[in-house]
Amino acid sequence: MKSIKKYFVSVAGNIGSGKSSLTRMIADNFKWVPYFESVQNNPYLPDFYVDMKRWSFQLQVYFLSHRFKAHKEIIDSKRSVIQDRSIYEDVEIFARNLYLMGRMEKRDYGNYRNLFYEMASYLRPPDLIIYLKADVKTLMSHIRLRGREFEKSIEKKYLERLNRSYNTWINGYDLGKVLIIHADELDFVNNPVHFKMITDKIKKELK
Repeated sequence: MKSIKKYFVSVAGNIGSGKSSLTRMIADNFKWVPYFESVQNNPYLPDFYVDMKRWSFQLQVYFLSHRFKAHKEIIDSKRSVIQDRSIYEDVEIFARNLYLMGRMEKRDYGNYRNLFYEMASYLRPPDLIIYLKADVKTLMSHIRLRGREFEKSIEKKYLERLNRSYNTWINGYDLGKVLIIHADELDFVNNPVHFKMITDKIKKELK
């Protein structure tokens, strides 16, 4: 890849798929600027996992605001950027899933979608989406290992539904290139060979 060209790449994937780790490693490898999802400082997330129906709309609006701001900064940046989770996943995966599970009211979901599409119309999509596809068993294992207190109440069926929504979204995504990485088969954090396989694929996609 020519160093003078600016790239905007986003890592997509379910909770526990390894997005943050891969984002950090790619940033270090290519000397790109990393943008991470606001999790640790999120004021709604602990309450959300205790009572999803009560806090779903507030949580999604918080994420939308945070990611819209980050997306604008990325577009304006003169450097290449790797982003942990795209703005499109908020509406197509998480808000949609909460609505289908009856944990977001219909009027709130409609209001949220209208707001999202109005905001997204001003944004340039990433040059490449890297989708970390992982089985629920892998996701649950990763979630247990990282030991976040507020994630202990995440239900298996919640992750299963998110996975189905991810597959639907990624199969219909047409805003740019998509690279699917099967995370169940790779240990890119501890195996340099596996990580190099991913970086080689990224280089090929961005040629």
